[in-house]
Amino acid sequence: MKLKALVISDHESEFIWDFFDAKAFAGVDVIISCGDLKPEYLSFLVTMIPAPLLYVRGNHDTRYEQNPPEGCIDLEEKPVEIKGIRFVGFGGCKSTRPAPNHYSEREMNLRVLKATLALSLKKGIDVLVTHAPAAGLGDGDDLFHEGFETFVKLIDKYKPRYHLHGHQHLTYSIGSKRVMQYQDTTIVNAYNYYILDMEFPGEGE
Repeated sequence: MKLKALVISDHESEFIWDFFDAKAFAGVDVIISCGDLKPEYLSFLVTMIPAPLLYVRGNHDTRYEQNPPEGCIDLEEKPVEIKGIRFVGFGGCKSTRPAPNHYSEREMNLRVLKATLALSLKKGIDVLVTHAPAAGLGDGDDLFHEGFETFVKLIDKYKPRYHLHGHQHLTYSIGSKRVMQYQDTTIVNAYNYYILDMEFPGEGE
């Protein structure tokens, strides 16, 4: 099985929003937002591209509670299948600040545990979608951009084919990687936008 995905996070692309060219996104099967994007931007995308849009919340997405992106699918803590491919998402960043979409390691671990039964019923995950990175796998050096150990454990347990995340802007440091590999999982930083051709061995065509 192959899926062409438009992955987005943290920066509303002027190329997409101001100069949209449908030809550039022909064949996209799914749009995946990893957070910190205006709800209007997501609604625009799902209107212009004939594909479902899955999203998690970034640490700046408190406005989603009052103004959720129209026509889009909330992926937080529950599996969603697109063409037989299993997605699950966990938004927010690592922080001790008492604010919406800010989670301690313990709080994020509890969120993941809460979703475990649903994940078991789906017999695993193909694509893990988060706002924050996993610890040591594309995260930053400062406290606010540290990744979650919980996500590493989740990847180790379910071995998703892909982990998509945002939060760590590729502009923060020279040499930041868009794509990296951890065991059998391809990790993609969705900052701005990126077209990803996903392949899932054993799923058939």
